[in-house]
Amino acid sequence: MTLLVFGRSGQLARELQRRGEVLALGRDEADLADPAACAARIAEIGPRAVINAAAFTAVDRAEEEEAMAFTVNAEAPAAMARAAARLGIPFLHVSTDYVFDGSGTRPWRPDDPPAPLGAYGRSKLAGERGVAAAGGRHVIVRTSWVFSAHGRNFVKTMLRLGGERGRLKIVADQIGGPTSTAAIARALLAIAGALVEGRGRGGLYHYCGAPPVSWAGFAREIFARAGMDVTVEEISTADYPTPARRPLNSRLDCSAILRDHGLCQPDWRAELDEVLCELGVRDGTGRGA
Repeated sequence: MTLLVFGRSGQLARELQRRGEVLALGRDEADLADPAACAARIAEIGPRAVINAAAFTAVDRAEEEEAMAFTVNAEAPAAMARAAARLGIPFLHVSTDYVFDGSGTRPWRPDDPPAPLGAYGRSKLAGERGVAAAGGRHVIVRTSWVFSAHGRNFVKTMLRLGGERGRLKIVADQIGGPTSTAAIARALLAIAGALVEGRGRGGLYHYCGAPPVSWAGFAREIFARAGMDVTVEEISTADYPTPARRPLNSRLDCSAILRDHGLCQPDWRAELDEVLCELGVRDGTGRGA
């Protein structure tokens, strides 16, 4: 199966390349800042399915560069989805918990009304709507709190800061589901394969790690499993202001993707162990290296 992936060096794109036979296009071959060029590459290559694993993910910078965020996160996916629809092939797109305002405490369902708090969430929501409006077979997967052994993410930041300091202040009133790129890649490849074979359903799904945890709780688990003696002091979101507002409740209801595609929520603690092993800070016996 010729599976075309947009993105080559990002966290998710790297996992897709490790786990499936894919043709991954980097920015030099398909720049999402040029949506028409991305659509043209799909028509030129003629793959069996397309996964968009690239995005403008700088949440705070998006507040100042909203036009570019919309080009990359909304216009490009919509153009790709239209190109895939013309070829009659499935298009898979990754979105985010940031499309919600983070109110309440219950997990967000795919059909809950979105209300993004900032430019990043608005751009991703516009991308979802553009993909759906293209009219082709598509799957949109919203996920949250992505981590891996590659690139910039919370796990790697905590390991770096924990190695420099013995005490860290971490936000404790934002709750979500950390999700490894390995788990997301496995899910996308499974769905893509099913759609190519005429199985499975399209639509909008949620997929994230379980159980829900705060950033502070996530940090404590990182340090415990890495064998690092670091004290985590809990603070509120108000104590850590950022240019973009973050949702307090990022819990996602993942029952639909289990029902339609047989995908259970991954245990982020087991996924974290794998990442720590890959980074060389945890050995195969379950101890810090």
